[in-house]
Amino acid sequence: MRRARVNGVELVYELHGTGEPLVLIHGAQGDRSMFFGLTPVFAQRFRVLTFDQRGSGESEKPDMAYSIALLADDTAALMDHVGFASAHVIGVSMGGMIAQELALRHPHKVRSLVLGCTTPGGPHAVRLGGEAFARAYAAVPLSPEERGRALAEAAFTKGYIEKHPEVIAELVEARRQRPLDPEALARRLQAAHAHDTYDRLPQIACPTLVITGKDDALISWENSRLLAERIPGATLVVLAPAGHVFWVEQAERAQSAILSFLSALPGAAGRNPQ
Repeated sequence: MRRARVNGVELVYELHGTGEPLVLIHGAQGDRSMFFGLTPVFAQRFRVLTFDQRGSGESEKPDMAYSIALLADDTAALMDHVGFASAHVIGVSMGGMIAQELALRHPHKVRSLVLGCTTPGGPHAVRLGGEAFARAYAAVPLSPEERGRALAEAAFTKGYIEKHPEVIAELVEARRQRPLDPEALARRLQAAHAHDTYDRLPQIACPTLVITGKDDALISWENSRLLAERIPGATLVVLAPAGHVFWVEQAERAQSAILSFLSALPGAAGRNPQ
């Protein structure tokens, strides 16, 4: 674990592996730990940067208004700090919103883009909300048991939980070890709800993969379809059955889709470094 003060905030980050730079951007109530299963896979081929965003995990949680643009600028500043002039960028959920803004605000820093279970936001998108979202993302104090169970039931399909009931206990323990700050979560959610890139998406020029779970109860898969339609040349992959955390429910297929996309890029990105 390392710390850096960038863009006026102290962020906690980690670097793993060797090869071309790759940045992983987590979701609204996540932190860098949500990529524990993916990081070792990508670290075999890439130099992987994971970090806790402003208001998340072990990073600072300043009392101020947040925006997706601000979080994208934080990401760009951290990339500069670690020496990433540009990188492949993978963002999931709210991290996918940040990844979109990063590609739009700092296009020279994004070699390729993977947008997972996310949305363009704005009036054209299927809005965030519903009972599952309200329970899982309530910006009020909740016990680890309440928070962990609510997130598990919202993020995974019922069938997956029936086969893997341990995911509830794992998320409860995660919240016990890394409790959420309700005020910071509220500021992050305000940023997510204000997100809107729909009209600007055709400006994204880098190779883009859009990937999601067909059964996502938090961010409808239809939003991924919109992203793929609006971003020139984008590829859409919809995994089923899979909920919001598609990279866990469909781990092999998700990893294969992402690595195949990266490996097919000009210059054979994603191959084992020589």
